[in-house]
Amino acid sequence: MNPLLQRLQPYPFERLRQLFAGVTPSPAHRPISLGIGEPKHAAPDFLKRALAGALDDGLSNYPATAGTSALREACAGWVQRRYGVALDPATQVLPINGSREALFAFAQVVVDPTLPGATVLCPNPFYQIYEGAALLAGAQPHYVPSVAERNFAVDWDGVPEDVWARTQLIYVCSPGNPAGAVMPLDEWRRLFELSDRHGFVVASDECYSEIYFRDEAPLGGLQAAQQLGRTDFRRLIAFTSLSKRSNVPGLRSGFVAGDAALIKPFLLYRTYHGGAMSPVVQAASVAAWNDEDHVVENRRLYREKFAQVTPLLAEVLDVALPDASFYLWAGVPGRFASHTPGLSADEAFARELLAQYNVTVLPGSYLARTAQGANPGAGRVRLALVAGVDECLEAAQRIVTFCRAGA
Repeated sequence: MNPLLQRLQPYPFERLRQLFAGVTPSPAHRPISLGIGEPKHAAPDFLKRALAGALDDGLSNYPATAGTSALREACAGWVQRRYGVALDPATQVLPINGSREALFAFAQVVVDPTLPGATVLCPNPFYQIYEGAALLAGAQPHYVPSVAERNFAVDWDGVPEDVWARTQLIYVCSPGNPAGAVMPLDEWRRLFELSDRHGFVVASDECYSEIYFRDEAPLGGLQAAQQLGRTDFRRLIAFTSLSKRSNVPGLRSGFVAGDAALIKPFLLYRTYHGGAMSPVVQAASVAAWNDEDHVVENRRLYREKFAQVTPLLAEVLDVALPDASFYLWAGVPGRFASHTPGLSADEAFARELLAQYNVTVLPGSYLARTAQGANPGAGRVRLALVAGVDECLEAAQRIVTFCRAGA
């Protein structure tokens, strides 16, 4: 067996199952889960028709790993409309089977584990795929904490110079998971300057880019690079997906875009890895990237939901409307720290909420690592507002009752 597998940590939802072992959820309440970030809004009908219409021809041949020119052009066209960035569909765009597998695979291409101290930077809290990708590529993760006082911006300035010097890859998540913070242009400038100095690659995870609550759409990595005169997108690859944008997590479709010098070896790797997208999925993806009306409606639904749920929860939790994404990153009352011996406040909150009100939330400490002496997710829970507004409101009302009952 690959010995690096032993370095992997349990996934957050496996830890959640262990936390809930022996708990009997309240039988007086129907179960509501705010734990998993799985979109629950209806998939667009036109995508279902596109899938069905591609079945006759789409199952009869092997797909090319590079995808069809029609798909790459649709992806490049969306980037042009969304960010004002022009890409060469043949050399700067590559379809992927959802962002998760590509975020993992990319590290296997970029990291050279034979170099001393090979390091991958990731935000903390973070999407655990970043960590697993680094470990299985033979690198050491370095966790960079998010700072509550700065709207949960990542403290890149706190990374020691010797860590930057051995860094080969950095994962950026903007809008962030779990706090939804968007990186401003000045932070991008700082990362690009460091990339030029030390030669590391930037992987920009942007899968939440289309769910936002401000008037201005979130800044993307390619957009930031272009604004800063980096029109070759050197050492930068952006990852995006249809899962959240179009409510099709089961479609497993997205694309990467950016530096052609990185796209080329990534395509080679994926050819051997078996990363080709089904022609049926490709056809539906073309339809999705070419349509914006369903995205606008999806964003409206989230805005309506967050406008109702956030102020309700703010009465009892430390929580505010995020810049973007479909999560609330909520601080729990401090009294939960002493409720159950051996459990952190966020764990005790999640366990007791399930037992008393049958609502599932994810402890924030499960999304982070203890680094630099602290776990930046401790004392917080992530609430995924992915269900309909009525179900999310009912969950919020139960949480308010739960918190007030123990005050």
